[in-house]
Amino acid sequence: MDLSAATFLLGPEQTFSPDQEKLAQAVMSFVRQHLPLADHAVFVITGDAGTGKSAVLAHLFASLQTQARSGSGALAGTQNTLLVNHQEMLKIYQEVAGANPVLRKKDFMKPTPFINAAHRSGSLTDVTFVDEGHLLLTEPDRYNRFDQTNQLAEIIRASRVTVLVFDPHQVLKLKSYWDWPRLRTVLAPYPHTLFDLDTQFRVHSQAAVQSWINAFTAGTIAPWPVHPGYDLRVFADGTPLYQRIEQQDARYGLARVLATADFPFTVFGPTKWYVTAGTLRLPWDKISMTATPWAQRPETLHEVGSIYTIQGFDLNYAGIILGPSVGYDPATRQVTVDVTRYQDNEAFKKRSDLPDLTAARAQIMRNAINVLCKRGRHGLYLYAVDPQLRAALLAAQAKGEDNGH
Repeated sequence: MDLSAATFLLGPEQTFSPDQEKLAQAVMSFVRQHLPLADHAVFVITGDAGTGKSAVLAHLFASLQTQARSGSGALAGTQNTLLVNHQEMLKIYQEVAGANPVLRKKDFMKPTPFINAAHRSGSLTDVTFVDEGHLLLTEPDRYNRFDQTNQLAEIIRASRVTVLVFDPHQVLKLKSYWDWPRLRTVLAPYPHTLFDLDTQFRVHSQAAVQSWINAFTAGTIAPWPVHPGYDLRVFADGTPLYQRIEQQDARYGLARVLATADFPFTVFGPTKWYVTAGTLRLPWDKISMTATPWAQRPETLHEVGSIYTIQGFDLNYAGIILGPSVGYDPATRQVTVDVTRYQDNEAFKKRSDLPDLTAARAQIMRNAINVLCKRGRHGLYLYAVDPQLRAALLAAQAKGEDNGH
């Protein structure tokens, strides 16, 4: 399968948008300006899910390594690394390296091994690219063998120039809890610049759908959007949603069912855990040790994906099961989240430095909904386990259809 079909990579016929081209030029100018200087410098790329941040990063890193491994030029001989915390995305980068004569698999690492190697050697990397920077740890984590307090701070200190992709609306765990004040505190000692990408590429040309998802994530069921060419539907039961996903996968490929982390599971072990949605019952995804990402394996059509297997990837059609923790209050007309019903215990491990843990946990849950709902390039299908939320969504859809949307 063409990697660009399911990932952030540009396809052979695709080119950068004007904003992406402007960003690419700004990053390379920043790198050339700051590499000769003594201070550490940071370039931050911000933007919502699906705005093409990772596509620019991958292109820039390949371009930088081409110049670094050439015999001449200002960037020749530079030592550069791209870091990504997400195991499924690391697989993609390493697969790209295998097909590109300029890139090497050792060019791509996870943050903790990079940081620990830098501490051992005491040497600086010239340019460090960090994809999905909002997944970096903001406290020690013995399981990940990270002993310091903030991975981004350590990466900056180990690099002459750091280029960081950052979206606080994709933070999914308390141990990697980020917000703008926390980022600004880390950046304050260093020269830095921010560049925001705001053109949506994943949800194809559908500003109305994008706005509706943003409102829903924030807690409001907005009027049903006008969405010609985008298949946005709510289902009264999980089985017809799954059947629609099967049909779309047979026609177009890359259609999968996903769910919020509201159903019991363990990452490792032989037990098979299930997601239920009305009459539908499908197994959760499992950790795969293969080199192929979850969304690209055909057998996963019969599983339910999680934020951990789908974050950073594109689908053509996404069917989302909103579990019991996502509800609706008819009195306030607000979409609610119940932190006591969320099953991702790893995401909620307590930390003492956050003043309002309940608010932080609720934001993580809303971020997860945001990540899931923005996976589908051409269609989004929704089923809500909570009967009041399901009724409210179906009513909004029916009203929109009555109005000709």
